[in-house]
Amino acid sequence: MSTAPVPSISEQELASHKSGSEGKGKRSRKGSFIDPELIRRSLGQSVRKLSPASLAHNPVMFAVEIGSVLTTIDAFRYLFEGKMSSFSFTGQISLWLWLTVLFSTFAEAMAEGRGQAHADALRKTRTDTEARREVANGYEMVSATQLVKGDIVVVEAGELIPGDGEVIEGVAAVDESAITGESAPVIRESGGDRSAVTGGTKVISDRLRIKITADRGESFLDRMISLIEAAKRQKTPNEIALALLLAGLTLIFLVVVMTLAPFSSYSHTTVSITVLIALLVALAPTTIGGLLSAIGISGMNRLFEANVLALSGRAVEAAGDVNVIMLDKTGTLTLGNRYATEFVPAKGVSEQKLAEAAQLSSLADETPEGRSIVVFAKEHYGLREQTIADRKATFVPFSAQTRMSGVNYDGHELRKGAVDAVTDWVGGELPPDVSDTVARISNEGGTPLLVGEDRKLLGVIYLKDVVKEGIKERLAALRRSGIKTVMITGDNPVTAAAIAKEVGVDDFLAEATPEKKMEFVKSTRAQGYMVGMVGDGTNDAPALANADVAVAMNTGTMAAREAGNMIDLDSNPTKLIEIVEVGKQILITRGALTTFSVANDVAKYFAIIPAMFMVAFPGLAALNIMHLTSPRSAILSAIIFNALIIPALIPLALRGVKYKAAEAAVILRKNLLVYGLGGLVLPFIGIKLIDMVVTVLHLVSVAH
Repeated sequence: MSTAPVPSISEQELASHKSGSEGKGKRSRKGSFIDPELIRRSLGQSVRKLSPASLAHNPVMFAVEIGSVLTTIDAFRYLFEGKMSSFSFTGQISLWLWLTVLFSTFAEAMAEGRGQAHADALRKTRTDTEARREVANGYEMVSATQLVKGDIVVVEAGELIPGDGEVIEGVAAVDESAITGESAPVIRESGGDRSAVTGGTKVISDRLRIKITADRGESFLDRMISLIEAAKRQKTPNEIALALLLAGLTLIFLVVVMTLAPFSSYSHTTVSITVLIALLVALAPTTIGGLLSAIGISGMNRLFEANVLALSGRAVEAAGDVNVIMLDKTGTLTLGNRYATEFVPAKGVSEQKLAEAAQLSSLADETPEGRSIVVFAKEHYGLREQTIADRKATFVPFSAQTRMSGVNYDGHELRKGAVDAVTDWVGGELPPDVSDTVARISNEGGTPLLVGEDRKLLGVIYLKDVVKEGIKERLAALRRSGIKTVMITGDNPVTAAAIAKEVGVDDFLAEATPEKKMEFVKSTRAQGYMVGMVGDGTNDAPALANADVAVAMNTGTMAAREAGNMIDLDSNPTKLIEIVEVGKQILITRGALTTFSVANDVAKYFAIIPAMFMVAFPGLAALNIMHLTSPRSAILSAIIFNALIIPALIPLALRGVKYKAAEAAVILRKNLLVYGLGGLVLPFIGIKLIDMVVTVLHLVSVAH
């Protein structure tokens, strides 16, 4: 069992930093829907978005804006002609059409505003610090803006890291709360997969020697800000396809409305341009047209609220379509460190004797495995934690040559280590009972350690990879959603199979090498699956580059971060599961609001079409099932409802429809029931209530 190097960071320094941050917790990135400042800024931005150039990307709302202009012109024409009744009706229709467009741009501005707030918060963390740059004859102090890729800087405790880089010497605790929002410090050290550091973070202990890996303006923080601010310009393939569908429907409805003008002339019915435009707006799917951009933008914002930076909108959408997830075993499905779970004594040795020997041999072992042995002996065998001084013992450290560690005390030798190493030390083959125990532990996916004293075997310590609490339930939820989970591990196939069974994954990839990971991703995608993967090391980069959704850890190597299309700022390997859930929530929200938008148009047809032709064709009065007061009140009520439903749905578009893991057919039935049936019934009630209010207001105005 290897003994990892112990960093020189003092526990007092870490405790001091944590206590100073206690109570702060993780910075909340979630913006309130009723934040006055956000609403004020979004209102101003929504007015600016009324320009035709800004609305051109949204054909549905662009058509509504053109209709607003035409009805406004028509209203002023009636005013100049002195037709006050027509002016009042046309003016009200024009006003509500303008409000429809404004509510649409307000929804988009709200989504963008929440993202802009995130970018502003990050921009405040950028400070122009001084850097201690290495030169031929020592160091020179320069501005961080002067650093270029390849420069080497030294950062002491209490100083800010001046730019993105890789630790090439040293180990230190780093405060990354400016980036991740997490107050607890993290360890950064040279070598391995935790060597990357980000500019703007703070070293709180010891000293780091860092090689700068990004020029000014190309840092990770700069990329984060630009990506968040550019979110409004990113459209995913599904979003583009839906936008094209909505544009096509609008064009079809425009042709239908245009044919009604000659039809009305033939039937000796006069239909004004205002009524025709009102019908077009009622026919067009304006609800989803007004909220489509907000849904996409808010999806990226929700990921950022979960401390995940999406490098492309396509990756966000792909997350919702993922049906195979590759999860690393160590640190993702299991706790990452092996823990003692059982002491199995050899024949003729008591469990108490083995427990005492196991604890004593582990007292100076500072690895998680060693500490777990001490704790297990204390908790299960009532042994107080001894000290080396108690026994006047000499600690024998682990070495790569012996693959054992232990103590020498009172003329006795006590050793603990790998099976073959301890077997050689005792000078003979394993007894049958010990051999059977070793085989059982190995077949169950555990790690057996032998304990011996004075060249005699005492028994076996069972070290086990402990499955993370709740991970089996989350994997089961993914399975109900039709997602296959694959465990990646460097263990042999027998051990991998045992752990896979305990964890509850669908498949596993044992003895995984970078090449095997990449080939597995490629072959799985070739079968038509969408693959999601998480990684942090250089050895993960080839597979990440080939996955549809590749989540790189912020603490990982630069190679992994460059290969990924998402970066988890928390460096939590299980975050991939949450990312998939957010992606599915985006798709479900878009589908639910599209269903609602199409369904709520039905009531508008029953309101406007009878109002248009009831005079020429009295039989159409049967379609006035809502018993609306008059043709004008019917048309006005439908347009008012059409406008008001957009702001009413903005919170849902920004927050998203709640996602629960279930089969696609179950989710579809539920959404059809809630948003399909709800979208069909609600407008009938809403339009009728608005008609009653409009009628009362009209009677009041006439009375005065």
